[in-house]
Amino acid sequence: MSGAPPYQFLAEAVLVLHFLVVLFVVGGLALVVAGNHLGWRWVNSFWLRVAHVLAIGVVVFQSWLGEVCPLTSLESWLRVQAGSVPYTESFVAHWVRRLLYYEAPFWAFALAYTAFGLLVAAAWRYFPPTRGASSLDRSV
Repeated sequence: MSGAPPYQFLAEAVLVLHFLVVLFVVGGLALVVAGNHLGWRWVNSFWLRVAHVLAIGVVVFQSWLGEVCPLTSLESWLRVQAGSVPYTESFVAHWVRRLLYYEAPFWAFALAYTAFGLLVAAAWRYFPPTRGASSLDRSV
């Protein structure tokens, strides 16, 4: 298939992007909590916090609807176009199963996403975002 290499490359690029989004969502909460304890005011930057809460909000909302992430769907479609096998579950479920040999029903992931979303909301309340130049001040 002459079109396979570009599709395969694009599928891998979507996989990397998806990993970075997951890293941002999970690492973002850890960064907010740790950064506040270390006195890093920049972790409360308004736009950083809005992007973070929106990211987990989309994940939670999709899981409640029983929808697979659009990045998972796009990557899967690109893999099919490249002649590979698509995912049969969500991105996180696929990689958790592959990395940890653990399978769970879709509702378990929805519950985990919701619990994580509540932790992000608690961090928003406990460490509120700030606006203005002081929120980007990197001094301690």
